[in-house]
Amino acid sequence: MAGTSLKIASIVGARPQFVKCAPLSRLLRLKHREVLIHTGQHYDENLSQIFFEQLGIAKPDYNLEVGSESHGEQTGLMLERAEEVLLKENPHLALVYGDTNTTLAGALAAAKLCIPVVHVEAGLRSFNRHMPEEINRILTDRLSSLLFCPTQTAVTNLKREGIAEGVHNTGDVMYDAVLHNARKAQRICKILDFLDLRPGEYYLVTIHRASNTDEPGNLNKILTALEQLRLPAVFPIHPRTRKALQALKRRPGKTSFLRLIDPVGYLDMLVLEKWARKILTDSGGVQKEAYFLGVPCITLREETEWVETLQGGWNMLVGTDPQAIGQALLLDPPKIPQRNVFGDGHAAEKMVALLDRL
Repeated sequence: MAGTSLKIASIVGARPQFVKCAPLSRLLRLKHREVLIHTGQHYDENLSQIFFEQLGIAKPDYNLEVGSESHGEQTGLMLERAEEVLLKENPHLALVYGDTNTTLAGALAAAKLCIPVVHVEAGLRSFNRHMPEEINRILTDRLSSLLFCPTQTAVTNLKREGIAEGVHNTGDVMYDAVLHNARKAQRICKILDFLDLRPGEYYLVTIHRASNTDEPGNLNKILTALEQLRLPAVFPIHPRTRKALQALKRRPGKTSFLRLIDPVGYLDMLVLEKWARKILTDSGGVQKEAYFLGVPCITLREETEWVETLQGGWNMLVGTDPQAIGQALLLDPPKIPQRNVFGDGHAAEKMVALLDRL
């Protein structure tokens, strides 16, 4: 099969997966046939369709329209519907990305049909099995025939677990995406003007993890910290987080600098990240983008799968304690430059080259 054209099923469903898929899909389609399957995990236009448009991703061949359900029900529906598509298309390989329910369901559906699974962003570990994403990562890595790791740390994690065959340190496709899109975003996006923001004079906030949104105590503590900010804090609010805030029946006070806005597209988000004074987030992808762009990050979690971003103080783990968040905001920017640990911006090319050998 080496050197021949392959039929590859790419299974995506959430914002970070669209970003990771874009650089790889662009190259795959030069030689291979890609069948793009969207599970519908993210279905809000600002979390889905706008990413396809801005990143130049082809329209999905299938949309499974699963939507938002409990973890078990969502994963089960994805598994059932993905299996139907894979039986119909019979691809040579199935590509899955990251650590969402889409990732696990796609990997399970393919593996049960004896279709080799390729895991993009393999080997990440937070070592916190209370996180659904950690379970998804571990199981998907066990099911995969090819494991594309973004860093050497990820390779080492897999080796410790006895996984060495099919493992490759390719670099991070999200770094490819940032390098490819940052200048375009700066050129065409007017989000700072629209929101009346000045570079370096606002904070950027994102919260969507279940450990924060589904735990009223944690969400309350984060809001307490955010209400103490004395610079504008722009908060593109995830639908899950909006529901959690509504359930709390708590909104920022009139004197608060916190500004809740609808989710924004990828290019607008890059601009908001690039010019923020600091970023407060519980998102793995945003932690990395902050690191790529040289913006200090405060992570509202107790652990991170992206341990490389902690080096030099570019990222700090503070959990949800208001005092710890406040102290992190007062720190000066790091003086040590970021290390180049996420590859050279050609991860997608390396992945395609490895697939071409099959």
